[in-house]
Amino acid sequence: MKRKIAISAAFILTMIISGFAQNDVRFGFQVSPTVNWMSTNNNRINSSGTNLGLKLGMTGDIYFRENYAVSTGLGFWFNAGGTLLHEYGGIYWDPALLPPGIDTMPNMVKLKYGIQFVEIPIGLKMRTKEFGYNRYYIEPALTLGFKTQARGTATGNGLGEEVEKINIRNEVNPLNLSWGIGGGIERSISENTSLILGAAFQIGFADLTRNRGQAFVPNRTEPVREDSQGKVSGIILRAGIIF
Repeated sequence: MKRKIAISAAFILTMIISGFAQNDVRFGFQVSPTVNWMSTNNNRINSSGTNLGLKLGMTGDIYFRENYAVSTGLGFWFNAGGTLLHEYGGIYWDPALLPPGIDTMPNMVKLKYGIQFVEIPIGLKMRTKEFGYNRYYIEPALTLGFKTQARGTATGNGLGEEVEKINIRNEVNPLNLSWGIGGGIERSISENTSLILGAAFQIGFADLTRNRGQAFVPNRTEPVREDSQGKVSGIILRAGIIF
């Protein structure tokens, strides 16, 4: 499955680049640490912790004017996600993932998500003219992410023990969509090579949680369907080199 996703993502990227083949194209690589978290539209399910992640991959700037480019790439986002605190107990993940004899989660349970994506960003890079050896840029972008794996940890009184690093692939939706904006500096170190340093803010707008669970709400005789929208966002400290 991972191989199929990577091949599909590479094909999409190749089609994008081939469409601009007549333009000036610069390729590069990024190694960018991230701080990311999850949030929902349910005020009874709140963000309760961040993940430290990492982005690795290839970048490409396709210039259609001297200081304007379509930016894209192909990379991995490791350990995206965060921790969600559920005020009400319920059935949020498949009970088969829990310790024997436990089929429901208690009140105030914390569910930590660690997700890996293959990502293809599409953005518009706008940079200044060169000042000395430096150019400054701003880059709004949309990013399409394909889930490749997901691990989870559940913590709470009543579970008996912390349920660590279990496979929650089936509890996370396969696609992630996000938008964001970044900026930084290009520092020329030779005629055709530049270092990239910057930061970006990435905000998810696709629901990543499967919503197949039930919550036990006080004063309700029957469980309530858990249909919140769980989204992942992050701050990226971008570091890379471009040729």
